[in-house]
Amino acid sequence: MKYVFSLILLLCSIPGWAQPTGTVQGVVRAGNQPVAFASVGLKGSQLGATADEKGEFVLAAVPVGNYRLAASAVGFQPAERSVTVTAGAIITVDVSLTAAPAALTEVVVTGVSRATEIRKSPVPVAVLSKREVLLNSNGNIIDAAVKGVPGLSAVTTGPNISKPFIRGLGYNRVLTLYNGLRQEGQQWGDEHGIEIDQYDIDRIEVVKGPASLMYGSDAVAGVINMLPRLPTGTPGRLHGDALTEYQTNNNLLGTSLGLTYHQRGWQYAARGSYRLAQNYRNALEGRVYGTAFRELNLTGMAGVEKAWGSTHFTATLYDNRQEIPDGSRDSLSRRFTRQVFEGEQDDIKNRPLVPAADLSTYRINPLHQHIQHYRLLNRTRLRLGTGELYTLLGVQQNLRREYNHPTAPSQPGLAVALTTTSYDVRYAVPTWRGLETTVGLNGMHQRNQNRNATDFPIPDYTLTDVGGYLHLKKALGPLELSGGLRYDTRWLRWKDFYVGMDARTGFARQVSRAEAAGAEPQFGAFRTRYQGVSASAGATYSFSEKLLLRANVARGYRAPNITEVGSNGLDPGAHIVYLGNRAFGPEFSLQEDIGLSAYLPDAELSASVFNNDIQNYIYQARLTDADGQPVVIVPGNATYQYQQGRARLYGTEITANLHPRALPMLAFNNSLAYVTGLNKQASLLENHGRAARYLPLIPPLHTRSELRLSSQQNWRQVTGGYLRAVLDYNAPQNRFYAVDNTETRTAGYALLGLGAGFSLTTGPEKREWLQVVAQMDNVLNTVYQSHLNRLKYFEYYAPPPTGRSGIFNQGRNLTLKISTTF
Repeated sequence: MKYVFSLILLLCSIPGWAQPTGTVQGVVRAGNQPVAFASVGLKGSQLGATADEKGEFVLAAVPVGNYRLAASAVGFQPAERSVTVTAGAIITVDVSLTAAPAALTEVVVTGVSRATEIRKSPVPVAVLSKREVLLNSNGNIIDAAVKGVPGLSAVTTGPNISKPFIRGLGYNRVLTLYNGLRQEGQQWGDEHGIEIDQYDIDRIEVVKGPASLMYGSDAVAGVINMLPRLPTGTPGRLHGDALTEYQTNNNLLGTSLGLTYHQRGWQYAARGSYRLAQNYRNALEGRVYGTAFRELNLTGMAGVEKAWGSTHFTATLYDNRQEIPDGSRDSLSRRFTRQVFEGEQDDIKNRPLVPAADLSTYRINPLHQHIQHYRLLNRTRLRLGTGELYTLLGVQQNLRREYNHPTAPSQPGLAVALTTTSYDVRYAVPTWRGLETTVGLNGMHQRNQNRNATDFPIPDYTLTDVGGYLHLKKALGPLELSGGLRYDTRWLRWKDFYVGMDARTGFARQVSRAEAAGAEPQFGAFRTRYQGVSASAGATYSFSEKLLLRANVARGYRAPNITEVGSNGLDPGAHIVYLGNRAFGPEFSLQEDIGLSAYLPDAELSASVFNNDIQNYIYQARLTDADGQPVVIVPGNATYQYQQGRARLYGTEITANLHPRALPMLAFNNSLAYVTGLNKQASLLENHGRAARYLPLIPPLHTRSELRLSSQQNWRQVTGGYLRAVLDYNAPQNRFYAVDNTETRTAGYALLGLGAGFSLTTGPEKREWLQVVAQMDNVLNTVYQSHLNRLKYFEYYAPPPTGRSGIFNQGRNLTLKISTTF
């Protein structure tokens, strides 16, 4: 590769030997401040450079002639200057850039080949800033994203576990990234959350729609990229920020401290965060037993950014102890009970009541899961002439232990260790006649190991992914075209896995072939290869700078995950026995998107519609016997078997954000998201009729409206004051997967939220140093169940004595956040 680059540079320089040249140099500024790392080039030529941290640039060996010098940078409007180069002359040209409106210049790098303005991306993209996250009350980082991005929803198991869904698709169809590195943490499980520090995230980017072109399998529904904060502020000084948070509903306490330092391009950052919470409560049930948690996060970063590029190393530690709810109760009082025996001795309907002291405590009960996630990654960007090379290398390990034995609390039921090595190499080829070309290669290697456990839902396995792609982008006046092609391969394999009884403990354990004494393995040896082609083609047409039309069609590919093909056992935390199917093939989706956006002086309006047809769609369904009764393999736990068929999802997203210039203090933001998921498998429809018409886990129609009043004047050191009211409405979900009561109807509900906040400044420059936020959610203490709340189905009585089945969502909650910068 080194020799190829050298040859290209040599060939490009040959024409310059035969003619006189000159030099163009200068500084890129915005007002009186230099614009670091701005891009500078001569239009119609291959000559270009990147300014240094002082905004200075030099273009050497420029053939004599007349040129247009173009300069650009993120957050600024491009500028051009005329330049005449004479033989042997040094021409000095200073370029001044003007800041552009944020709505027109927000740049996204997730799911596309290189930095692209949101408004010009043919794929629907949304960005959520740290400030917007701070204004809301969040149980976790996914909850924060859901509140700010239409079309994004989440399957939840209590306040600290949320699995993202994009347009009705989730699990291994949504790829979650931390700073560009794919998050791998046994995400196939219902109660497996995202192991990321929410206080460390500066920006959330969401791509809605197939992003398989960039990332391959597991991005067929979209991508969520969580980006941490990089060091800013005065060079050579230690900067930091601290935050403390309290939530009244579950007495959540959160605190975080971050430190940053940068000097001469060298950058350093560190952060520590800690959260703990008691059981949450609602007006109907009081405190919900089994929903408390404790979470610790540590992050460290070191890197350098120069004119030649940048490289950053990041290490993270996530440690969470999360209780496991099961929903067992006393039949008369409906008070929560707890498990104290196992097997036949455990009478679910006669368990002892949970003492009141155990409902209001920060102690984690014996039945809980302990998750540790370690991550080390390197991101590097090299400027090679006018091209750029990006690399990402990461190693992460996820340790998950789920303790479900009340008679042996130190014995985990599930104990798995997943180690993943990921790589991503991308080269942005120098632009040629307006054509932007990017080639890339990425993939991962995984190894999963069961440890000292008694339940084995999945085997020990190894998985290897590799994929390469080509992406092209070309602007033709107001029309911008983009598209690409990708090929992926996945190898999945495991050996015979035997399980036997441990006579000392009475629990199951992993045994060798010899110890199995001829018994059949729980997981017979398996080896297969999946492969698929992904492609996309899109266009953006600018009627003007403020009115754009977007269209995109994409073919996505997803290989089955380990539990879909290999599961055969109990996941204690989910209370589900999973059964996979080795005959499954890859999923392929074909999605069409079209959208219109208008950036008006008094409003920002957008509307998009999509249609997604999926072949070999994989979903869960309850297993029943010949009489239609649920199959129970492990008492007290449901049994689900994966199915595969055809599916179609379609819907729309609409936003209308109003900010009238006549009333600068007023902002009225509105959004609507709707998706329908249809089961198109003919045999299933023939056997079950209307009950099988819809897909499982489809969110209902959702609208969100926010009225915000922001102070336009400062009062002494007080600034940034605001008042807000938020109304979240979820319509009834009458379109659900009803076969064998896998899902049931969910009533609609509306939730009112009220918030207020302000900032304090210091010094003559009015530097903001303290921010106070108060937010009350579910002001009316509404009793409700989200359709995607797994606790809705935690019920042991049929019919329930009160007529209300399952566990309900969180009640009224007041959040107070105080953050400071120094």
